[in-house]
Amino acid sequence: MIIGDYRIEVIPDAEFRLDGGAMFGVVPRVLWESVCPPDEKNRIRLNLNCIFIDTGKDKILIDTGIGGKWSEKETEIYGIGRRKLLSDSLFEVTGCRADEITKVVNTHLHFDHAGGNTIRDGGGLRPQFPNAVYLVAKRELEHAEYPSERDRASYLPENWEPLLASQQLVTMPDAYEPVEGLQIQTIRGHSATMQTWRLDRGGQTIYGFADLIPTRHHLRPAWIAAYDLFPLETLEFKKTILPQAAAENWLCLFYHDPEMPLVKIKFDGKSFIASEPADV
Repeated sequence: MIIGDYRIEVIPDAEFRLDGGAMFGVVPRVLWESVCPPDEKNRIRLNLNCIFIDTGKDKILIDTGIGGKWSEKETEIYGIGRRKLLSDSLFEVTGCRADEITKVVNTHLHFDHAGGNTIRDGGGLRPQFPNAVYLVAKRELEHAEYPSERDRASYLPENWEPLLASQQLVTMPDAYEPVEGLQIQTIRGHSATMQTWRLDRGGQTIYGFADLIPTRHHLRPAWIAAYDLFPLETLEFKKTILPQAAAENWLCLFYHDPEMPLVKIKFDGKSFIASEPADV
């Protein structure tokens, strides 16, 4: 896909499963199970949709999926279904090797967004993208290193400590622009320090919600994950961003949607809905 003079591709990492009740918060199961049928363990199917951007000078990856450092027990707990490595998917879709990535943007350091930052190498760990600078908000790293009891399980130091050791991790402010046209901004809701991204190029806009709107089924105002630390702020974010996305005809990325990762948002007179992008 060409947006202005940039090439954009969705790079799927793997499928995994989380508890449906946790993913939809206060919404009763009788409602959400009609659109996300759970398995026998009450888990729903999710995906990890990373974004590749080729500017001609930089090759950028936004988020790195869940990674492959999981034990057999953990793989079963999260229902991880991996068909190929992230680096293999990257090459198949883009022709780009892992060592050609120049920048990795982590919207936050939860294990399902930063798990592919590092890989096992013999008995140790190393950066999966050896020539990349990894960018993460300074406040997010500070929180990851001293998380609360509520979100401690989401942060695994193995996903960033090797980057500190290799001096590839660079901390950034709450808002920054890693390349021209790509804006990264901290938005409270899922957490206090998670970031979303917006790319404006050639008169077109692509917006990545990260975990604020993880799937197309979360477009409904009250359908907010129980994982969100500030759900009322997530609600206010939706009320602001969705009318703008629909009015300005943005492409929008649902990071966790297993079927429709990149769509346009439409308002049908009653609610906001996701439709397949007609002309990209």
